[in-house]
Amino acid sequence: MGTFLSKFLSDSAELPELADRVRSSGPVPLSSPLPVGDLAADSIAATKLMASLLYLVRTGVRDPKASDVPQVSIAPQLVAGAYRSDQLFRWNGNPAPAWAPLSGFFASSDGWVRTHANYPHHEAALRSLLRLDGSATAETVAHAILRRSAHDLEDDAAESNAVISAVRSPSSWRGHPQAQTLEADPFISLKQQAGDFGLHSLGSADSHAPLEGVRVLDLTRVIAGPVATRSLAFFGADVLRIDSPGMPELPWQYLDTGQGKRSALLDLRRKRDRDCLEQLLTDADVIVTGYRPNSLDRFGLSPVELHNRHPGLVIGRVSAWGQSGPWAERRGFDSIVQAASGIAQIHADGTGRPGALPAQALDHSAGYLLAAGIMSALRHRHLDGRGWTVDISLARVAQELLARPHSPPTEAGRYEIQTVNAETPEGTVTCAAPAISINGGTKGYRWIGRPWGADQPEWAEPRSASGER
Repeated sequence: MGTFLSKFLSDSAELPELADRVRSSGPVPLSSPLPVGDLAADSIAATKLMASLLYLVRTGVRDPKASDVPQVSIAPQLVAGAYRSDQLFRWNGNPAPAWAPLSGFFASSDGWVRTHANYPHHEAALRSLLRLDGSATAETVAHAILRRSAHDLEDDAAESNAVISAVRSPSSWRGHPQAQTLEADPFISLKQQAGDFGLHSLGSADSHAPLEGVRVLDLTRVIAGPVATRSLAFFGADVLRIDSPGMPELPWQYLDTGQGKRSALLDLRRKRDRDCLEQLLTDADVIVTGYRPNSLDRFGLSPVELHNRHPGLVIGRVSAWGQSGPWAERRGFDSIVQAASGIAQIHADGTGRPGALPAQALDHSAGYLLAAGIMSALRHRHLDGRGWTVDISLARVAQELLARPHSPPTEAGRYEIQTVNAETPEGTVTCAAPAISINGGTKGYRWIGRPWGADQPEWAEPRSASGER
């Protein structure tokens, strides 16, 4: 397999020979001048390898060699479908409204910007920034942006709740202070926590579900974090997603990434709900967060505080721009990172209008790699009881992609699209088939179409009196 997998294995201190256990029947059909198909295949491979390793350890192979791991097969059409899940999603036969009218590229007075206004509060912030009322159309927004400088808009948005990025060239991004900060960061970061030993081992696995009995608290939104926790659910974890009742998720977006998970609502501004979250954490193995760095600290959810209260916890974090640097606390999404980093310019059309990757590959790759990193950390914790913090960012994934050789895009060609259907109380949901099954394991999601926020904030199965799973 490719260099992205090798980089993951190196940064996570896994055996480099594991890359030799991966087989693929061909390239992933995602057309781009950048090796996005290789990134997708390698991210899926990392997830499958770490799941296979964790299963081996839970069946008693304490120190498995690379040759002990069953071969991992990559199905290019499944990978491409999984990465294009938002494009394949159907609800009662209708496609998802993936982009709101005010999300997209707009010409400014000195270049281009990309806006993200899919959520109502971001759309309202964009209108406010441009001094437009609620009746303003995309055309009105375009006229207002045309009168402003791209970088002024970007900076003004950062001071408000709006989400705007100037479209940069790759060379301009390389000279940016945030890009230079990220250069010193690993592709994925796994840090073992010092101090107290924590939770007991995971016990043995009775099936090819390497995360059987593992409890995952999911505090993520949009794509990257939910893809990570959906992957953990696929491998058998009890994943409970927690959202604020004041921040509704886009219904189709939750259905596209909520397979196999349960979902509950807690308002962390209320002490009763914070106490409920703390009780959930007491019995959790993993917490995954996808909010901006430091934004959850006021609720006692910084890694330091979490590890102090819950030794042995594995913390997974995904961010747009990384955990440090001048842009660390800025809002960001896949499309925004593509614009800022130069990816959008590389995909510009003949008129100079910026373009995009054929899928939201930064989000999906960060999600699958984060799931892989969490499973690597769980395997080590199973053996020594130590807690871990696992970090990845969309911008760091973008820089790794940009660092690889470019080539003229090729036609993706025709390939068989594989989807799965489920009947729900609100109709038929069609979504991309999973691409991460392992040897002997399940091939499908446990369920599809469970509504957002419909569950109680409690774990599915109580612990036994002895604490065993």
